[in-house]
Amino acid sequence: MTVQEKAATLVRNVVNAMGLALDVQVVDTLDAIRIEISGDGGEMLLKRKGEALDALQQIVNTGFRRELEDDRSFVVDCMGYRKGKDDELKQMTRFTMEKAKVSGPQEMGPLNPYSRRLVHLTVAEDPTMSSESIGDAFLKTVIISKK
Repeated sequence: MTVQEKAATLVRNVVNAMGLALDVQVVDTLDAIRIEISGDGGEMLLKRKGEALDALQQIVNTGFRRELEDDRSFVVDCMGYRKGKDDELKQMTRFTMEKAKVSGPQEMGPLNPYSRRLVHLTVAEDPTMSSESIGDAFLKTVIISKK
């Protein structure tokens, strides 16, 4: 059994234990291993700003990321919710970068590890900008500034 299959099995077991009959698919992409959840009742995972989805993703990454042979991580999504939120965060990061170019360093956060990684990767697309995480808790703030 591959690590992708193990992670998908864990997700299936968790949603089944929640009493949800959902479909779980693994999509291997260049930048992440996506575990896509769909079906009636999936919105249960999206309540309270997707807290259950975030928790499930954290558990999957904690349990299986070390077994991957590259630096990708797992992304757990339900009904396209995370994809939409990721696109929104990237757009906000680009806006904040433009603001930092004009007004000096800008803060984003507090953000969880997954969101911070997305912000850092988006900032890295512009060679004139830099980003740094500050804080010592699970949720940290990202400072975006010119190099």
